Amino acid sequence: MRTLVRRRASGYQLGMFRSARAAGNPSVVDGFRLRGRDVTRLEGFSDAVFGFALTLLVVSLDVPRNFNDLINTMRGFPAFAVCFLLLAIVWNSHYRFCRRYGLDDGLTRFFTCVLLFLVLFYVYPLKFLFNLSITSLFGGAGDFRVTRDQVSSLLVIYGLGFAAVYGALLLLYLHAYRLRDALELSALERLDSRFSIYRITIVVSVGLIAALVAWLHWLHEWGGLIYFALFPILRLMRILHRRTRAPLLADSTRR
Repeated sequence: MRTLVRRRASGYQLGMFRSARAAGNPSVVDGFRLRGRDVTRLEGFSDAVFGFALTLLVVSLDVPRNFNDLINTMRGFPAFAVCFLLLAIVWNSHYRFCRRYGLDDGLTRFFTCVLLFLVLFYVYPLKFLFNLSITSLFGGAGDFRVTRDQVSSLLVIYGLGFAAVYGALLLLYLHAYRLRDALELSALERLDSRFSIYRITIVVSVGLIAALVAWLHWLHEWGGLIYFALFPILRLMRILHRRTRAPLLADSTRR
């Protein structure tokens, strides 16, 4: 009896994913078929939360009343730009996930809600950290005065939040890859999915390592510098990935 129920549930789930694929956008971008169709309620909700998170990053909600206020506000724009970029990268990763896989099942909704919750939490240490580090370079440190121990704690909080946000993204991609047969992913699409999983895993690992280093008081100065290691690592991974997928992409274009 249990086997019959499982088969029916599996068949219903497979049919749901196949219908989502068939109704999705048939266009192919760089060898990956876009299974997401129109903007779903889940995506609309996600965009609203990301928009609210960006609102929390705004330098100041008050209109400058004099030139000095304007200059003080302008000093915060570089930090705002960096924070905006980091949130845009997370949003883009989620956007690509939705377009590529077109999933709207219970686990996808749950992992997306976890991601959005963490993004809203991540905004506060993100804004404080970059206001402290970047705005001070332009002579606008203002009230951002912290002790050595507080800087260490701030980097730990940021590292854990950074790792948690990308950890939620990792769960989404692992869920999609687990359903690779139901989604009928091609060999190229499976390769790209694995690459996304490896890439996000490295990002999560770097965040955790940075938090650990920042927690060690005698090494906490390196806690913020470790993130720069992501640039060469991810660049090297991208080069290797392009070389590996080139034959598969050429084969898919011939069909």
